[in-house]
Amino acid sequence: MPADVARILQEIESVSGCSRFGRVTAVLGLLVEVGGIEKELSVGGRCIVESRDGRQVPCEVVGFRQGRALLMPFGSIDGVGLGCRALVSDSQPMVFPTEAWLGRVINALGEPVDGKGPLPKGTHGVPIRNNPPPAHSRARVGEKLDLGIRAINAFLTCCRGQRMGIFAGSGVGKSSVMSMLARFSGAEVAVIGLIGERGRELQEFITEDLGEEGLARSVVVCATSDEAPLMRRQAAYMTLAVAEAFRDAGCNVLCMMDSVTRFAMAQREIGLSAGEPPTTKGYPPTVFAELPRLLERAGPGLSGSGSITGLFTVLVEGDDHNEPIADAVRGILDGHIVLERQIGERGRYPAINILRSVSRTMPGCNSPMENELVNHARRLMSSYDNMAEMIRLGAYRKGTDPQVDEAIHFQPALEAFLKQGKREATDLDNSYAQLAAIFGIEQWPPQE
Repeated sequence: MPADVARILQEIESVSGCSRFGRVTAVLGLLVEVGGIEKELSVGGRCIVESRDGRQVPCEVVGFRQGRALLMPFGSIDGVGLGCRALVSDSQPMVFPTEAWLGRVINALGEPVDGKGPLPKGTHGVPIRNNPPPAHSRARVGEKLDLGIRAINAFLTCCRGQRMGIFAGSGVGKSSVMSMLARFSGAEVAVIGLIGERGRELQEFITEDLGEEGLARSVVVCATSDEAPLMRRQAAYMTLAVAEAFRDAGCNVLCMMDSVTRFAMAQREIGLSAGEPPTTKGYPPTVFAELPRLLERAGPGLSGSGSITGLFTVLVEGDDHNEPIADAVRGILDGHIVLERQIGERGRYPAINILRSVSRTMPGCNSPMENELVNHARRLMSSYDNMAEMIRLGAYRKGTDPQVDEAIHFQPALEAFLKQGKREATDLDNSYAQLAAIFGIEQWPPQE
């Protein structure tokens, strides 16, 4: 090769790559309007806005209006003004988890926030906004999964790859139930997403509720309530992406998210800022489009891979279990666990209302004897619940209805069975054995 040609090629290689950028044309509320690069961008694309004080603010494209791109920031837009540069980012957000991530706490961008140093990078990357596996290629729901809570194990049996919702108002014990599931479940890995949590509660949950035992096999993804709506929304996507990475590695993952409602609220802020029309309770249409896209990512993987068992909490506003988000989530998931404030006020925790809760894999996953035992207990609980007011008032006379008499007799023992301490674990076999012992069955399963 001639020397002149080699020198020219060397100079070309030394030239830094060109960058495409536009300029900020307007800032309104949470939105940053950018012109000059609208044809280079698409919805979901990324930009870096340079503020006047030199900060780089990552942003996402949420829409277009009058030939301008509408960006929403992942952080504070203090210092961003007219004329600031907005650089196009071509990178597709990916996450690369490994087993070394267990015991760590990360933010919505996959960065460590626990002060334990940088995170190692795995070889297998997963897009943060991934698509669910094709429905026709997914494996079926697997065998029963021990969750360590006897009320759930016995009455609301969950299978590997099932998706359940935990519906409750504020302060009814959702975090305590999640911590018990993380410590006691039979899953190999737990991925916990804390979406829109109060800042002061994060350390309490990690150190007291989760503890060293639960944290050792968990990855915690957090976005506190003071963070930008994009960060809160992305924390939910990050939670599922980390779970998918472990699932693809062959693990059976327990994915828990608290809460789907705050994810929906973050999407509501994004949609309304972008100019979407509000519908029921102010939620725009994209909220109800994003919910199934998020929740369908949990479940069984492809044949030969692991599974993601999803447990998603839903914060019901004003204890209204028929509000729009609760209604939408209930229709997507494979069952729901209802925590009731009145039960908690009686001092029985976890405050699960068995009669209002359902697992859609039951009774197919149980043996005939297990179904008979559970159905008998449910009938007695239902009979007592129907007559509870008359019993408390003393208006019911013993002997009027034999089934109600039986329900009254067994009610204290059933209530004690449903009550469980935060540090107490009961596996699947013992859950059925303890329930059978209430009805005088000494050996479980009974001998043929």
